[in-house]
Amino acid sequence: MLKVQIFCNNVVMPTFLTLTELESAINFWRQRSPSVGEELRLCPEASSLATPYALMIIERSKQIAITDLSERAQSAIATWQETVATRA
Repeated sequence: MLKVQIFCNNVVMPTFLTLTELESAINFWRQRSPSVGEELRLCPEASSLATPYALMIIERSKQIAITDLSERAQSAIATWQETVATRA
């Protein structure tokens, strides 16, 4: 399988994300911007990743294409990956 890379915010991103990677990105954003309000609302970045995460669980998908994510979700993933890369 040919693996193409996508650029977002000058970060090289893989073509697909696994459920585990998506969960890690959500946890990164939850830690960076904790839930707020009585309803414990997620920050916009975590919220943008929560729907595809839930759909992957319901559909029992092993991975999701980056291009299937919203622009906000793609940006959230790029920031998460950039942060992870600089920590390594």
